[in-house]
Amino acid sequence: MKKELIFVWACKALTLLAVSFLFFIFLFIAKESFMFFQKTPLLHFLTGSRWNPMADPPAFGLLPMIFATVYVSLLATAIALPIGVGMAIILSVLAPPKIQWLLLPLIDLMAGIPSVVYGFAGLMIIVKFFETHFSWSSGESVLAGGILLAIMILPYVVSTCYESMIKVLHHYERASRALSVSKWHMMRYLVIPTAKKAIFAALILSLSRAMGETMAVMMVIGNSPIFPHLFRKAETIPALIALEMGGAVVGSLHYQALFAAGLILMLVLFTFNSFFFFIRKHIDEGIKW
Repeated sequence: MKKELIFVWACKALTLLAVSFLFFIFLFIAKESFMFFQKTPLLHFLTGSRWNPMADPPAFGLLPMIFATVYVSLLATAIALPIGVGMAIILSVLAPPKIQWLLLPLIDLMAGIPSVVYGFAGLMIIVKFFETHFSWSSGESVLAGGILLAIMILPYVVSTCYESMIKVLHHYERASRALSVSKWHMMRYLVIPTAKKAIFAALILSLSRAMGETMAVMMVIGNSPIFPHLFRKAETIPALIALEMGGAVVGSLHYQALFAAGLILMLVLFTFNSFFFFIRKHIDEGIKW
C-alpha cells in the first residue's frame, strides 16, 4: 500500500513538472512578446504584409507567414489524411499478416527519420522534379512543402487510425465471422464509423505536427516572406524564426518580434485544436449540423 502511494505521488509530481515546463516556456515567450507589443500594435503585426527588420523604420508584418503556415499545413493534412486512413483500412482489414508484419515497422521507421533527411530528399527529388518536368525557374514552392510535409505526417495518421481499427476488428471479428459478414461490409458499417474518433485524433495530431515543422519545409519552400501561392515560394513562421533568430541581437526589436511570431504560432495551433475538438464533441454527441 505504501509503495503504491509513493508511485501515485511520483506520477503526480512528474506530471506537474511536465506541465510546469510548458507553462514556463509559454510565460517566457509571452514576456518577450509583451515587450514587442508595447512598441508595435498587435493589429499592425497581424495584418502587415511586409517583413523587413533592416528597414528604417523596421517593418514587422506577419500576415504572409501566417497564411503560408496554415496553407502548407492544411495542404499536407488534406493529402496525408485520406491516404493514411486508406492505408490503415487496408492494413487492418484487407492485408494478410505477412504484409502487416512487413509494412508496419517501415511506417514506424518513417516517423523516426530526421527532418533534415526529409528536407534533403525533398530538395533533390520533389523540387528537381518540378524544375525538370514543369519548366519552373525554381521548384521551391508551397506545393513542394505540402507534399513533403504530407509524407512526413503520414506515419502518424496511419499509426493512430490503425491502432483504433485493429481494436475494433479484434472485438467484433468472431461475431462477424459467425454471421458471415463480409470484410467490405464490416469495414463500411463497423470499422470506419467506430474509428471516427481516431480519424479526428489523427487529423489534430498531423495538423499540429505540420504547423510546427521547421527544417524540412524550410529547405523546399523557398523562404520568401510574401503571400503564399501554390506554385510559388513562401515562408512559414517556424522557418522565419529558425532563419533569423541566430542573427537577431538579444533584446532588440527584431529579437522580440521573433518571439511574438512564436506566440502567434502557439495561438494559431491552440485555435485549430480547439476548433477540431469542438467538432468532434458534436459528432460524439450525435448532433446533426
